[in-house]
Amino acid sequence: MALHQTITVLNTMDSAYVNGEQIRQLFAAYPAVKVAVKKVEGDKGSTEFVKITIPGSNGKGAGGSAPTFGIVGRLGGIGARPGRIGIVSDADGAVAAVASALKLADMQSKGDILQGDVLVTTHICPDAPTLPHEPVDFMDSPVDILQMNEHEVLPEMEAVLSIDTTKGNRVINHKGIAISPTVKEGYILRVSEDLLRLLEMTTGQLPVTFPVTTQDITPYGNDLYHINSILQPAVATDAPVVGLAITAQSMVPGCGTGASHEVDIASAVRFAIETAKEFSQGLCSFYNMAEFKRIIELYGSMKVLQTSGKPVVPTA
Repeated sequence: MALHQTITVLNTMDSAYVNGEQIRQLFAAYPAVKVAVKKVEGDKGSTEFVKITIPGSNGKGAGGSAPTFGIVGRLGGIGARPGRIGIVSDADGAVAAVASALKLADMQSKGDILQGDVLVTTHICPDAPTLPHEPVDFMDSPVDILQMNEHEVLPEMEAVLSIDTTKGNRVINHKGIAISPTVKEGYILRVSEDLLRLLEMTTGQLPVTFPVTTQDITPYGNDLYHINSILQPAVATDAPVVGLAITAQSMVPGCGTGASHEVDIASAVRFAIETAKEFSQGLCSFYNMAEFKRIIELYGSMKVLQTSGKPVVPTA
């Protein structure tokens, strides 16, 4: 099951020397799967962005018509060396994303091919900086959020599942996984009933969701509080975005080590896989299209929340 792929990826990433080429080698036995690696320099170091393409039987990459699903592993870095030794809690999003791709690749080699293409993106940095944050410290990143979105949020993605460790807070008091409401074009929409059903099925538990505020869906850099970067992909696309949080009952800093739980990450992988299966078959919707059209008719565009905004000048 997904636990095997999760442990394989965890063991690969838990290294001071891990790089994009090692991630590429994980897929060497799957020639149909394409892995692209690009090193990007930032103000605080460098990281390697990884894009993994798992083609579908009726995928648009080969001229088909099935929808394309996006999985984004969101994080600052997988390690905070030299200050912290070992893989950090913040790495779980990258581990889950790559493990999802590895599971899909293995399924494909055994004849279980999804209809639509699946695009998986994340980045690999074993020595990222840290960042002071309340109530516990965050991992920072060697590159800024605009660079992350440029390489991780692709125009082909028709729906995005953004996976991120979300343990450094007091609002999610559950160990396991949780999903957010759907965010689209600056609107926080209702939680998808289809995704709630899949969450129940893959965890065997009642579904857990987490609150999202207006601040959380605005771009970083505007001096507003964000729970973390889980919904930052929503500022870079008009496609619906849902956050898949890997959570804890207690507060765990993103730069903490020894805090990655294989079973919880594997739960996120299972949910991502099942969502990819159903979305590519048209059986899973992230939002109600008719209702979204109606909200636009009534209240207009909220795309301003996808921008950095500008101060409002008070009227006299």
